[in-house]
Amino acid sequence: MQLWAGLGNPGPQYALHRHNAGFMAIDAMAALHGFEAPKKRFLGWAIEARLGGEKLLLLKPATFMNDSGQAIGEAMRFHKLSPEDVTVFYDELDLAPFKVKVRRGGGTAGHNGIRSTVAHIGEDFRRVRLGIGHPGHKDKVTGHVLGNFAKAEQDALATMLGAVAAEAEWLARGDDTRFMNDVALRQQADA
Repeated sequence: MQLWAGLGNPGPQYALHRHNAGFMAIDAMAALHGFEAPKKRFLGWAIEARLGGEKLLLLKPATFMNDSGQAIGEAMRFHKLSPEDVTVFYDELDLAPFKVKVRRGGGTAGHNGIRSTVAHIGEDFRRVRLGIGHPGHKDKVTGHVLGNFAKAEQDALATMLGAVAAEAEWLARGDDTRFMNDVALRQQADA
């Protein structure tokens, strides 16, 4: 089994925030692949599913961003998984808007949800970084991250989320490079 967690803040007032890109990715995958409705489990909303022949647990922590690792750690321990079985989808300031990159391990880059996850399970999990761009000055970061995607960004956001959902099977199979390449190709085709 693999644990895929999308980071975000619970509640309708946060739904379109850039900081909720991880939640949006989980929702897009569930919708595209017709996964069952989520159930309240592991301090969040969980969906058990199969993709690419792999068993997945998709999780949206309800703990708010700064405590995301608590829910991820609880689900990981319950299913006796290791950090290598965990994939976290989250918003990344240091990537151009709507770029998608995958890597294993690394630092937190100031992201509180990643900081919490590292504190609860260690660094050795896979990260799917969903670019939201940097506002240009550190004083503007909080407003940018906690702001909604602009109307002008909606099409590019939908394209990114659709591409991530459509190519998620490559992630399930462990082919991170193919996933990134095919997501980029889908985005170019829709541009």
